[in-house]
Amino acid sequence: MKLMIVYATTEGHTRTIAEFLEKEAEKKEITAGLFDATVKPPSPEEYDAVIVAASIHAGKYQSAIEHFVQEHHQSLNRMKSLFVSVSLTAAADEPESWKELKQQTEDFLLSTGWNPAHVEYTAGALLYTKYDYLKRFIMRMISKKAGGDTDTSKDHVYTDWEKLKSVLGRVI
Repeated sequence: MKLMIVYATTEGHTRTIAEFLEKEAEKKEITAGLFDATVKPPSPEEYDAVIVAASIHAGKYQSAIEHFVQEHHQSLNRMKSLFVSVSLTAAADEPESWKELKQQTEDFLLSTGWNPAHVEYTAGALLYTKYDYLKRFIMRMISKKAGGDTDTSKDHVYTDWEKLKSVLGRVI
């Protein structure tokens, strides 16, 4: 089996998630191709299944992933495909935030024409050490309001790696 993993990232955590999925697939003796959506990935037609991973920032997924999915939505709809939506909301237990996240994801899927077999919401990370001063300040205030981590001297990863392993079973 050949698995394509396409990702878009802002601070790098979604790339880390995509690399993790690639390694887990290879442990299962699946040939996996890992592609950054900003670097013109090949057609998904060359693969048996596709995982698309992107993070949401300010209510939108990265434009590179949107362009990839729009271009290839017909192929993606004919094959096993999975969308991994990465966000801090997935780490929280706030019904209103989850409702908003699911609506943003639905809007993305409607605008691209893609109907993945499954959407996996996975928690991202607060990467304070990668943010500029303004973003670090804003993210700290948001996290403080939500009762989250506010120590800006280090990064805080909320991804449930064990749960993420099980995602592969949805496409292979």
